[in-house]
Amino acid sequence: MVKPEFLSKIGIEIPVPPSFKKIPLDYYLENDVVSLAKSFIGKVLYTQIDNVITGGIITETEAYRGPDDRASHAYENRKTQRTKIMFNSGGLAYVYLCYGIHQMFNIVSGEEGMPHAILIRGIYPVYGVDSIQARRNNINKNVREICAGPGTLTQGLNINVSHTGTSLLGDTIWLEDHKIHIHPNQITAGPRIGIDYAGDDANLPWRFLLNY
Repeated sequence: MVKPEFLSKIGIEIPVPPSFKKIPLDYYLENDVVSLAKSFIGKVLYTQIDNVITGGIITETEAYRGPDDRASHAYENRKTQRTKIMFNSGGLAYVYLCYGIHQMFNIVSGEEGMPHAILIRGIYPVYGVDSIQARRNNINKNVREICAGPGTLTQGLNINVSHTGTSLLGDTIWLEDHKIHIHPNQITAGPRIGIDYAGDDANLPWRFLLNY
């Protein structure tokens, strides 16, 4: 299989099968949610749903920093039926429905009581690509474009709101570190998307994107 150019640059062969060596819990307990969101770039996100394993390299993330971030669902410690999951300690999935259509996959991070979360906005499929394409109804579409948005990646990986609360240490949704070397210059930081309501916080450079 010919490697896409960006994978060639970082020395990765595809497919990238899971090792089932999950990133440990301590990793998700980091209280600096912005730094953690950046560190997710290059990690591999896997799902095993309906006995099908699929996965992709994380290429885009956004950080949402607990009670002092106007863009966060938990701004000013707002605890609702939807947001209560964010107040747990890190390492859990938080999936919500956007505009009644798109399932948005977030990773809860930090210590218990500090409602940080990281939205996974994009992946590059590297395992179970045929299944991902079929779920996206994009058999002939460029692999790079299949899961390049938060709603499309959840569709491709078969993640939905029922997975809220799922531990990332289990065998349903998890992250692995395949030691993919990402040079700092390959990551762009900029404002988050679709949060004009957040005032000055809308301009914070808490969105991280892999340039490839």
